[in-house]
Amino acid sequence: MASLLGETLFELSGQTPPPSKDLYHITITHTQVILRWWKVSLRVEFRGAAPGELKLSHEEFLNDARLKHQVGVVFGRNLLTYILALCQGLYDYLDRLPDLLLLRILSYLSVQDISRLAQTSHRFRKLCDSQAVWEGAVRRCSDEISEETEALAEMMGWRKIYFTFFYNRLASISTGLPEHTGLPEDMGSPKHTGPP
Repeated sequence: MASLLGETLFELSGQTPPPSKDLYHITITHTQVILRWWKVSLRVEFRGAAPGELKLSHEEFLNDARLKHQVGVVFGRNLLTYILALCQGLYDYLDRLPDLLLLRILSYLSVQDISRLAQTSHRFRKLCDSQAVWEGAVRRCSDEISEETEALAEMMGWRKIYFTFFYNRLASISTGLPEHTGLPEDMGSPKHTGPP
């Protein structure tokens, strides 16, 4: 798993809240926290001020309450918590996996699990909403997919195909309630995996 970690673990730029307009950039490496800042001001005493840079070891950063507070103000409490975890050696390996591998993992999840995972981060929302995930869900639900269905999916999207034509049918099979879909005959027949 260590091969998934590059030299730079995390990097982000931000601006202090108003009225200040100072710019900050933080970089977390395996051994250091590097904070850079640029003073932005119309005041004469700050004109021509050189950018600042501070390099600290992880341990020094963890013990510097003033600097942690400043990072929390600029980047927010959630990112400060994430940065503290990185400095303590707590890495999020799942977030560092390549998209193709994550899409492969998603292909084994149920639609309910995909919906839950989409709520965890922007990256997972984007992956869970991808055409590849929903095409896989449709193909798992149907014995065969017609050319008309594929053409319709190109126009509407695979997610829309899944919820329009397969979701209600699969729910009715699992609950035993009558189905209420407008599934055309050429859409393919859903796989029946449970009792009638």
